[in-house]
Amino acid sequence: MSEPAPMLRCPHCGACLDRITLPDGSGWEGQFHLVCFNDDCPYFKEGWSWMWEQYKIHASYRYRILNPRTGYASPLPVWSETAIRDRIVKDE
Repeated sequence: MSEPAPMLRCPHCGACLDRITLPDGSGWEGQFHLVCFNDDCPYFKEGWSWMWEQYKIHASYRYRILNPRTGYASPLPVWSETAIRDRIVKDE
């Protein structure tokens, strides 16, 4: 059994990050990433216009920590407010 994710917060809005499972064969190290799913997060909200202005696509991104031990972060591209939510793991 994997150890629970530490309680980390988004540096853009202060929301607690949720643990998500990774798809099989994704190529990412580890078993999970930590993601901000706050729809009011400025990082997520401003991402819609930035992605449209830069790439002319309807998409945004959410704050994500790839490795909780190192804190290495990277944007997680999303195509809707509900995208990737089905991968959230609720700690018991």
